[in-house]
Parts: sequence; C-alpha cells; structure tokens
Amino acid sequence: MNTTNPYAPPQAAVQDVSDSDGAELAGRGVRLLTVILDGLVLAVMFYVPLGMSVSLAGRPLLVNAHFNYGAMLGPNLWLPLLGLAAWLWLTVMFVSRNGQSIGKKITGIKVVRSDGSRASVGRIIVLRNVLNSLLGIIPLYGLVDALMIFGDKRQCVHDKIADTIVIKA
Repeated sequence: MNTTNPYAPPQAAVQDVSDSDGAELAGRGVRLLTVILDGLVLAVMFYVPLGMSVSLAGRPLLVNAHFNYGAMLGPNLWLPLLGLAAWLWLTVMFVSRNGQSIGKKITGIKVVRSDGSRASVGRIIVLRNVLNSLLGIIPLYGLVDALMIFGDKRQCVHDKIADTIVIKA
C-alpha cells in the first residue's frame, strides 16, 4: 500500500546558504574587546593630549561648578587636535583597506556586507558609526543596540542598518 499523498506539495532537500561565503562570524567577546581597544586608542590619541593641554594652560577646568571651556582653548589646543587628526586618518586608512578599525586590526576581525562582499568606507563610517551615534540620543538605544548581538547572526542594530556582519579576518 502506498502511503504518500499524491496531493502533497513537492519536497526537496535544501541546504542553508551561507550569508558570508563560509567566513566565521566574530565572537561576542572579541567584539567587546575591540570596542574597548578602539576607545583606549582614541583616549590615548585625543583625550590624554586634551587633558595635558588643559593642565598646561594653568586654568581651572571647573569654575563655580561650571565647565570652563576657555581652559581648553589655550595655545596648547593643537596637541589634542593633532591627535584627533591622526586618529581619524589611521581609522579611515584601515577601514578603506580592509574594513577594519584600529581595534579590529589588532583583534583580527573585519566588517563585510552580509553577503560576504567588501563593505564600502561610506557604508561603514556613515551607516555604522555616524548614523548610529545620532540614534544614540534615543533613550536606551545604546543598550538595545548592544544587546542585539545575542541574536543568531550576532548583528547589532548598527549592523542591521548598514547590512553588515563582523567576521574573522
């Protein structure tokens, strides 16, 4: 006796298609380490020189419990601006070469499109960074963005906006 239903739709064995051409997604821990490293690099190249320029100006940073912007606008302002320019140049250079920030270069991961193709500099900088920073004014957005990494594809909100994934380089 034949138990197959002649009215059933056809069936076929379908294998999953890899979104990233077999590339391995970067782990959550290494992505966290990368964010920390990128923050440290920016701190060393911009915020430390900014603090040095304020201390060299000899003016207090707080006056009557108000922030003294004039303390930062002294003759030593060139030092943090030079550090910021160097950081921006290095970041754009690394991103344009291989989709990596300085921290991603150190940890061996990179950003690509979700189909595995190369992500453009504009996509990475504008959609993943600038737009994501602007969205940061929405309350709790940063928390939601970070927690989205616990999904199957390990994509944060900024990855979904830019249609990117982070893989091992």
